[in-house]
Amino acid sequence: MKKILMMLVLLAAVLNVRAIEHPSLLMTPSRVEAAKERIKTDAKAKEDWAQIKRIADEQTKGKADLMKLEYPALAYLMTGEKKYAEALKKALLTTAEVKIWGNGEMMSRTPAWRSELQMAHRSFQLALAYDAIYDLLTADERQKIAEGLYNLAVEPLLGDWILEPTRIHSLNSMGHNWWTSCAGMGGLLALAISNEKPEAAAGAEALIEVLPEWFSFAGDDIQHKPKTFDQAGGMYESVNYASFGITEALLFRLAYLNSHPGAVLEDLPEMELLAPFFCHVAYPRTGELYSINFGDSHKNVTGESSMLLAYAMGAEAPETLWYAGNITPGQHREGYPMTTPMGLLYTPDLSAAPATPDLPTSQIWKDFGWATMRDSWEKDATMLAVKSGMTWNHAHADANSLILFHKGVDIIKDAGNCSYGKPEYREYFFQSPAHNVVLFNGEGQKEYQQYHGTMLPGKVSNLLDAGNIKYVMADGTGPMSHLFDRNLRHYLWIDNVIYVIDDIHSHKPGHFEWLWHPNGEAKKNGFDLNITNGESAVAIRPLYPRQLAYSNYVHDYPEDMYWEVKEGPKEDLSGMEEYYSFHLPGDTDRVKGVTAIILKDGPQDKNLPTIERREGKDWIGLRIKKDGKVTDLYINQLADGRLMHLNSWINADGWNTDAYMFAVSYADGGDATDPEELFIGHGSSLRRGDDVYFSSLSKLNVVKKGDDVKITGQPRAAYQIKQGGKQVKGLHKEE
Repeated sequence: MKKILMMLVLLAAVLNVRAIEHPSLLMTPSRVEAAKERIKTDAKAKEDWAQIKRIADEQTKGKADLMKLEYPALAYLMTGEKKYAEALKKALLTTAEVKIWGNGEMMSRTPAWRSELQMAHRSFQLALAYDAIYDLLTADERQKIAEGLYNLAVEPLLGDWILEPTRIHSLNSMGHNWWTSCAGMGGLLALAISNEKPEAAAGAEALIEVLPEWFSFAGDDIQHKPKTFDQAGGMYESVNYASFGITEALLFRLAYLNSHPGAVLEDLPEMELLAPFFCHVAYPRTGELYSINFGDSHKNVTGESSMLLAYAMGAEAPETLWYAGNITPGQHREGYPMTTPMGLLYTPDLSAAPATPDLPTSQIWKDFGWATMRDSWEKDATMLAVKSGMTWNHAHADANSLILFHKGVDIIKDAGNCSYGKPEYREYFFQSPAHNVVLFNGEGQKEYQQYHGTMLPGKVSNLLDAGNIKYVMADGTGPMSHLFDRNLRHYLWIDNVIYVIDDIHSHKPGHFEWLWHPNGEAKKNGFDLNITNGESAVAIRPLYPRQLAYSNYVHDYPEDMYWEVKEGPKEDLSGMEEYYSFHLPGDTDRVKGVTAIILKDGPQDKNLPTIERREGKDWIGLRIKKDGKVTDLYINQLADGRLMHLNSWINADGWNTDAYMFAVSYADGGDATDPEELFIGHGSSLRRGDDVYFSSLSKLNVVKKGDDVKITGQPRAAYQIKQGGKQVKGLHKEE
């Protein structure tokens, strides 16, 4: 009965399917003709084409590589030379006789996984090959190839991933890059053979109908799975798997549109946000473009493949042109450089690329807990990346961690990752010690989270960017809830210093330990850990709860922080590398850790700010001086959740406030009560006597510079603020 029902469903779908004209999937006649014209006038494109043709020629000598069929496919369409078609025909006929491609490890699972990524990758190549030489094949050859490829790959891929009564996967269990790759490439091959196999045509129709569900998947509370896409765009799995998973989905969608002229598909709003996402997680530099490498990713990974496909489907963001123009050809193995068929066909004219993206210098992804802040979009600028979201699958145990890029280098880095089958991956790279986090009694996040997800994910919030003053808060309490009932990390960036402010309360007294992973030569000197790499240099200076012991005679500084040099495997597993642990000599259950990351202009920069530790009743603080400017930073010791129903009022140097922290900047020798710049973090009021500098009913984050006021913290808030000696009222509304 099930089979009869399925046949009726397929028959109904097929009645609405039009015959596909070949070639029409991805190597369309219009794209091929445009490439021919381009290589006539573009010397670089001509060189790229020559490299593609060399690889294509290699495939005509002996047995063609199934993973490189796209090269002779394009070569045939570009030149019409039959040697390429004959190589493709031989490969297709030979493959059609293969009975099974099942992977032994996958087939041994219950139920058996008949399909996997290698099958998907081969299906992409076979689809392009069949599409390219379709008109050269006889009807019998087409039927033989279609029958063989359907049984070998299309039915297992679509049968395992989307079609009843054989489907075994769901978006909840495998709704990440595997789903789009297996379903998408199965659908692509189904499109290629749909004229000969009505079942394949029906399968492609079924996939195009459900594809938007992958993009809009909202997560799963029972299995602790996050939503696929953030409301601001981008995918939580890491830049690497976001690029891969989205590309595989868009390849199928584009092929469907190309082969079904006039088709109107459901909009994918996530596609419009791809360019901003990949730009915001990118770090332009002298040399190859870097990307933040939280999770299972690498610095050289790019997102241009999915961006170019979206561009081809109408999401023509100018940022895509900027991004593609900053990529070093071939830096990412799954990218689309012009030396690949897809790159040659789908890279648009980059001459109109903007010099820098027309995007904000900061971005937050609230759903999966990332944020980036940079001082400019110029190459080799400074960018801080923060993560505190989900841990599961490709997302590591790195709640509240950071990566700092400065002058072309990730000077404070993520340790990276290695092959998943290696013990170093499970035991180190995935786990908390491989990241810039705070451990407790040597423990980080539970290893359980790697396999079963974070029941209580971390988050980032309250992003505020006012140029030289930027702020964001990371909350890693959930991922560390077995140890902490409070685990906040504030990132406050003022001028050339980033203040990392940890507010942690543990369930019981114990040993707190701050980890730092340098990328360069690291040397402890006095109160600082100095890191240098080429022209990039920073100083990491712990300030609270204590400074680093000044020298190796730590017994002379019994209350100060100790340091310890630890070792972890290098990302390429070629040996070991050092990272640093700072820790207090005693146990406690509550810390306010303040660490200054001082950004240097170069290794020899001696013009560093002077930073003085100050404190008073119920507050700790800093006085920072540099180049005639003074900034006083205050941190309210009562505003850390210890009070219930009572507001956290303090008086600090004459300032009355309930703010968690605030900072005032003024000229050295000038009047602190008339600040040139004002920052309030999570506060509803700042006063001196009866003089009100700021007031609102809810606690907000505020930066005031002259008449410019920026606010975050609530979707709607009325406020009053002192401007030019007068009280000015305003209304903040978040977009």
